[in-house]
Order: sequence, then structure tokens, then C-alpha cells
Amino acid sequence: QVQLVESGGGLVQAGGSLRLACAASGRTFSIGTMAWFRQAPGKEREFVAAISWSGGPTSYADSVKGRFTISRDNAKNTVYLQMNSLKPEDTAVYRCAAGYGTVSSNHYAYASWGQGTQVTVSS
Repeated sequence: QVQLVESGGGLVQAGGSLRLACAASGRTFSIGTMAWFRQAPGKEREFVAAISWSGGPTSYADSVKGRFTISRDNAKNTVYLQMNSLKPEDTAVYRCAAGYGTVSSNHYAYASWGQGTQVTVSS
């Protein structure tokens, strides 16, 4: 099992930036991919970004390309999501997820999930 804990959410004005972090513990050697998903009230869970745990492939949702950057620090077992040029429509609970396969935008590919961190962007 892999345990995930997110941090870094908060309230920011439109156009601002936030950096989310997700610390993994437990059987981290089994991780193949880490990802961020988000869910706004009344909406379905939405893929945001994913990164191969060993380095290399990344994937982004079209809605965040050019604004968000996913990265990882294997020494710290942590994945980050740098969010720039934030928009009110980015408001959601952001959750990180760990999977054991290749990079995927499908939430079924991820077996472990964090509790989430709230991001609120004011206009």
C-alpha cells in the first residue's frame, strides 16, 4: 500500500500561483505513475496531470497545458503541481494518486489516493 498526503492548497486571486505537494510513503518502490486529479462541486472528477515516477513521460489536460507543471523528487518521494495563471474555473479539491503502470489520464489506473487539498481561485 502507498499512502499519499497533499499540501499547499489555499485561496488565491485569479492570475496568481500555487504549488501543491504530495508526499508518498509505504511501498513507494511499487509506484509507476503519479497524477493529480481535481473535482469541483457538482462536477465529475477531472484528470489534471500525470508523471512517470522513473522520469520521462508527462501528460496534461488541455485545460491546464502551458499553465501547470507536474514534477517529482524521488529522493523525497514527493510529486508537485506548480499552478500558474490560475483561473476561477480551476477551483476544486485536488487529489494526488499513485498507480503501478504507465502514465494515464484514466482514474481507474490509480490504486492509491490522497484525501485532497482545496484550491480556491477568486475573480
